[in-house]
Amino acid sequence: MSDMMNVSSNPHIRSKVTTDKIMLCVVLALLPAAGFGVWNFGLYALWQILLTIAACVLAEAIYDLLMKKKMTVTDFSAVVTGLLLALNMPPAAPLWVGPLGGVFAIIIVKMLFGGLGQNFMNPALAARCFLVISFPAIMTNFDCDAYSGATPLASLKAGEVVNVFNMVIGRTSGTIGETSMIAIVAGACFLIMLGIIDLKIPASYIITFILFYGFFGGYGFDPYRLSAQLAGGGLMLGAFFMATDYVTRPVTKKGQIVFGIILGLLTGIFRVFGASAEGVSYSIIIGNMLTPLITKYTAPKAFGEGGERI
Repeated sequence: MSDMMNVSSNPHIRSKVTTDKIMLCVVLALLPAAGFGVWNFGLYALWQILLTIAACVLAEAIYDLLMKKKMTVTDFSAVVTGLLLALNMPPAAPLWVGPLGGVFAIIIVKMLFGGLGQNFMNPALAARCFLVISFPAIMTNFDCDAYSGATPLASLKAGEVVNVFNMVIGRTSGTIGETSMIAIVAGACFLIMLGIIDLKIPASYIITFILFYGFFGGYGFDPYRLSAQLAGGGLMLGAFFMATDYVTRPVTKKGQIVFGIILGLLTGIFRVFGASAEGVSYSIIIGNMLTPLITKYTAPKAFGEGGERI
């Protein structure tokens, strides 16, 4: 009966698409990248994925029990957080690192701010940055049984030649879920066809990055360099699966385009001028913190008073 007595302000939007269905679709869309990661790096990567997801779900369940709140693990958001975090982990990292990051993501970034819908940054990316700062040697070591040496982006930054075809397919070193551009885009197409995400943020993000790298990367619009930059690192995974997070992105259409442009600029700055070859995680987190400001200045005027539709 208490659930029927909730009172909230208008507008009231009704939809058959529920949170758990959306999150389940995201999990399904991430399966190609996860499956390829396991095939590419071996069963150890599967253990990392399963343990990180289990830690996220268990952390949220225990928090709900201790705080005497309604159990929220059935909405699959903790599963999505655990899966995304695991896909951003080095394949040979110790098995305790991912679960530690999962607990940080759920408890510190998500639940202490009020749970799903209240967190101000993407929990999986926040946890990854926490792990990078806490355990830099582990989180930047991509050597494993299948591959050794620097990642393709690091090699590219050092002026070495990389195999772009292998980067597109995914036969290269990197985190568990970022290597196969084909698998990531296939999952993204699935979400786009279902209407879960659209291209405003990913397109503005990727186009802005291409333009920035073309003008400031030192090689012009060289197809080889641009292809390697797009296929390497977490750009595609971040653009389609983390930058589009409903909670931490702007709600206005103009705001989402501005958000994508900011992410593209930040990623370009980090990759071109930064010491690291990456930069996607920090770019999206900074963008998340700017989301309230972006939403404020891109919000339409009230309709009917000389305003516009959202």
